[in-house]
Amino acid sequence: MSFVHKFRLSLFATVLILTLLAMPSISSAQCAMCSLNAENSTQDGNTQGKGLNDGILFLLAMPFMIAAGVGFLWYKKYRNTGHQETISIAKPSED
Repeated sequence: MSFVHKFRLSLFATVLILTLLAMPSISSAQCAMCSLNAENSTQDGNTQGKGLNDGILFLLAMPFMIAAGVGFLWYKKYRNTGHQETISIAKPSED
């Protein structure tokens, strides 16, 4: 590894650790109206709670789909960078 690569990796790790340490440990997951609506709908047998859960899953799926798309494009772009060396080593010699 080169010095620049090691420096970038250590900088990324430091920023990641500091970000994780700065996150609050306790947070409210829902506002009062959403939690009250979800509790009442499950008690009465209504389907509002299911609709609320489906909406949460839909909102959660979009960032994951974007991240998967970016990851796929990144993979497609950089997957052939190191293959020239392995192919030249695997070729039989012409002696």
